[in-house]
Amino acid sequence: MSSASVDYIAPWWTYWLHQFPHVNLRFQPLDHTFKPQDENYQQSLIFLGCVAAAGLGVNLLCLAIYLSCLCCCRKDEEEEESKKSNSCCVTWTAVAAGLICCVAVGVGFYGNSETNDGVYQLTYSLYNANHTLAGVDSLVTGTVGGMQSGLNEHLSRLGEIFATRGDFVQTLQFMQQMSENIMKQLLGLPDWEKAKVDLAAIADQTAYVEYYRWLTYLLILILDLVICLAACLGLAKQSRWLLTTMMVCGVLTLILSWASLGADVATAVGTSDFCVAPDKFLMNQTKDVISSDIVHYYLYCSQTLPNPFQQSLTVFQRSLTTMQIQIQGLLQFAVPLFPTAERDLLSIQHLLNNSEASLHQLTALLDCRGLNKDYLDALIGVCYDGVEGLLYLALFSLLAACAFSVMLCAIPRAWRQIANRDRDYDDIDEGDPFNPQTRRMMSHHSEQGNMHSFCSYSSSMGSQTSLHPPTQTVTNAPPNQSALFGGNPRYENVPLIGRGSPPPSLYSQPYRNRYSPTMRATYLSMTEDQIRHFGGDFRA
Repeated sequence: MSSASVDYIAPWWTYWLHQFPHVNLRFQPLDHTFKPQDENYQQSLIFLGCVAAAGLGVNLLCLAIYLSCLCCCRKDEEEEESKKSNSCCVTWTAVAAGLICCVAVGVGFYGNSETNDGVYQLTYSLYNANHTLAGVDSLVTGTVGGMQSGLNEHLSRLGEIFATRGDFVQTLQFMQQMSENIMKQLLGLPDWEKAKVDLAAIADQTAYVEYYRWLTYLLILILDLVICLAACLGLAKQSRWLLTTMMVCGVLTLILSWASLGADVATAVGTSDFCVAPDKFLMNQTKDVISSDIVHYYLYCSQTLPNPFQQSLTVFQRSLTTMQIQIQGLLQFAVPLFPTAERDLLSIQHLLNNSEASLHQLTALLDCRGLNKDYLDALIGVCYDGVEGLLYLALFSLLAACAFSVMLCAIPRAWRQIANRDRDYDDIDEGDPFNPQTRRMMSHHSEQGNMHSFCSYSSSMGSQTSLHPPTQTVTNAPPNQSALFGGNPRYENVPLIGRGSPPPSLYSQPYRNRYSPTMRATYLSMTEDQIRHFGGDFRA
């Protein structure tokens, strides 16, 4: 396995991801070499996304089967008696889903931050490398331009001035040859523009995509957390509409989680293929525009490797030194004879001094240590922080899918328990006369038919008063009681409270024959307060 440098070792997780099967859409196995321009290699990464889509389909199918069984199957009486245990099961399921979702969100935040740090380190290194290459191009262009325009102009003017002195003219011709030699060496340096790779543009595009990727994942993390908390709130408050809304959002988030899982895995595998052998890919990409010796020198930057620019820089330095010596001789011997040549000679000397400064800067920029450091920083950012962050994001997507699957299983059961509870409450409200809602309904009906009932009851009791002589009326009896019994002492003077035995049933013997149907109906329509006056429930 090749390595970009002795200082760079690909992390173990890149080797693990590099071993993932690479299969195109026609199910043909492919080589694991990183070839982003190859159509089959692109299909192998798309295939990984299709695997995640298949996982989504299986997940939705399982949920559909579960919900169908839950809706179609009816509980028997034994299961109805175990509502408390089912409620506890739903509660613990919701708690498990909430905990898994919280763990997933925490993992997602860490993975999103790690990926962003890795991409930032990549873009920073690309900007530095682009600055270095732009500096080399600027120095070469400036030096060559100064030699072609300024130096030739001054040499032509001096040739006219020294026309009568052959030795001075030969010195000028020799300097012209030295300047051409310098331009030849400078033009022999690699032209980075021929590679048609603008590192600054790549860095800008990468930073732009990374910003929206980071923002998208941040919104997904917040959305997952909000949906999970809202679902737990709906379960706690037993709100039907909130549970329904969260169930729809849970399905959409489940789809989004599987989609992000496929994208993360495909990106991590492709990046790992590059990180395992980055030098091989870069040498293949630059073999048509830059010499392999130059690329090898910058990728490995070893002290044992010769500098491919050393010869050109040495010739440049010697030519400048020779030209400066010639200018010093002309200033010493030609200026006393030709004073008008001093200005041009000083201008040439200034130009040579600037060229020497450019030579030192160019030597420093062409040294392998600067570009190799940027290269290693970019590799570490991408292959360590970047791929590690993608793995955490894939784990987040998987945990989020599990959490929302559990939540989608718990919500229908909670919905069903809420429905059963409401139905039980409705049954209690309809059958229990002492329920507050039922009492209000009975009281309302009693007020509507109170006059007719009591009138019918009094008329029926009037036929019985003639059979018994009237006695002294109890004055402290309740008004309703006195009016109800029509002043009959038989019923006024017999207290029902404190008799030591439960009150007789209105339908038991011998009271069944004693009370008329109208009387029994009147008792049934009485409110709780009216019944309490008589000390018992006569509706048994």
